Amino acid sequence: MATSANAAIPYRVEQVVVPTPTVDGNDREALAREHRFYVGAMYDFSMWQSYTDKNDIHVSGDNTSSFDIVAGIRIYDTFRVEANYVRTVAKWEEGVKLTGDTLFLNGIIDARIDSLYRLFRSQYLVPYVGAGIGLSGNTVHGTEIDDKLSPALAAMAGLGIEFGEYFTIDAGYRYMYMFSPKFDGIDGLAPTAHQFRVGARVNF
Repeated sequence: MATSANAAIPYRVEQVVVPTPTVDGNDREALAREHRFYVGAMYDFSMWQSYTDKNDIHVSGDNTSSFDIVAGIRIYDTFRVEANYVRTVAKWEEGVKLTGDTLFLNGIIDARIDSLYRLFRSQYLVPYVGAGIGLSGNTVHGTEIDDKLSPALAAMAGLGIEFGEYFTIDAGYRYMYMFSPKFDGIDGLAPTAHQFRVGARVNF
């Protein structure tokens, strides 16, 4: 039996979902997926603030140097959480010196152009801002303290200079506030410092 040339050929229509294209296939975790973690170290130059208590006892802040060790995880390309160990050294000219082992947990926002719009995944210059909470275990020379453990707060801003996807130079500023360890003879001294920092991070 001959088949008509005009006979209808059966076919099926299927809906195909096409993913929304992005530039170079990037999204907000394009960098974070490949380099989720990082470690680094920082040098801190700290300017400790002077203080006068209600009894007119005055202590003049001094400048000190210390170091940070950092370890972080990227949640997104634009947001990371960082654990920070600081060997705190604070000095005042009247012979009062505080040393402490301070741990911070920081939330940091990187001003990286969103992956959906940027033409490249890595930037050479990445500004950032962040804030942290911490705890410091302190010892003091030149006086006594009642509270050897003190809560601490930090606010920071800086600039990451990226050399490829693995290595970053970090230069920044941190304001550090430590709740008063209750120094003997100095009423209400809460160590605060302007800290200027430089270091490096390695991504892996």
